[in-house]
Amino acid sequence: MYNEVVNKIKSFDTIVIARHIGVDPDALCSQLALRDSIKLTYPDKKVVAIGTGSSKFTHFGKLDKLEKFSNALIIVLDTPDKRRVDSLDFSIGDYSIKIDHHPFVEKFCDLEIIEDDKSSACEIIMNIIFDTELKCNDKIAELLYIGIVSDSNRFLFNSCNGNTFASVSKLLNNYDIDIFKAYEKLYLRPLSEVRLEGYISLNMKVTENGLGYVIITDDVINEFGVDSASAGNMINNFNFIKELLVWVTITEDKKNNQYRISIRSRGPEINKVAERHNGGGHKMASGVKVPDLDSALKVIEDLDLELIKYNSII
Repeated sequence: MYNEVVNKIKSFDTIVIARHIGVDPDALCSQLALRDSIKLTYPDKKVVAIGTGSSKFTHFGKLDKLEKFSNALIIVLDTPDKRRVDSLDFSIGDYSIKIDHHPFVEKFCDLEIIEDDKSSACEIIMNIIFDTELKCNDKIAELLYIGIVSDSNRFLFNSCNGNTFASVSKLLNNYDIDIFKAYEKLYLRPLSEVRLEGYISLNMKVTENGLGYVIITDDVINEFGVDSASAGNMINNFNFIKELLVWVTITEDKKNNQYRISIRSRGPEINKVAERHNGGGHKMASGVKVPDLDSALKVIEDLDLELIKYNSII
């Protein structure tokens, strides 16, 4: 099936690569790595990676300006459902491909490669490059490494297995990746975010069922001098708290009139709860966007109910 992807790439002059809204390192790095690999392999093709960027991730590489395209090949990465695709008009494409590592939600592309046993979208792109004629270089290899590290939380999640480590070993053995600099790009952060993390620790509420959650209002965001995405990006910093089975950040995004909810678990599967509130994700890592705080608290209520069920059978 990987060769089918490459054959489609070879048959189009214009290729548009998209991913999910709310950019994260895996989505962005998989986009940039695939774009640069196609350009390296087929220099005459027009290849663009589109979507809303983030100042937090500009050091990974630049996205392309959204232009008017037609008769393009569309490749959507790291996105299980069509409504979460960022900045893409599907009418510009003559053919579409989805490459994703989330559990299946819906079919919306002509060809779909779904490998939900993989750590990240970057791991799938890495395997496609390794198994086909697509080329790689040091920069592409670094992007792939960063995406895998980020989405696996430094290889801590169960989505990592022997194949993951074997492929990453191949990256490190064949390309010049400065691991220290790669981790610095991923984890270096301002003191304001460290102080916000302290606020989250002190203000997290914990239910008797093992649910921890904190509400980050716009006033708090302004007080600490961070952006609305910062709290959600910190969710993995609370992975190993003994009293928690599920932990949640609820962040007010006043600019977009919504609340962003980031959810993690080390027990019950949470993606079904997220899907009921028009969100989604992985079994142990999901997210939701809701219009108001009451809706956000309803998600908390449903997660706590899920924990009651979970605790009753373990």
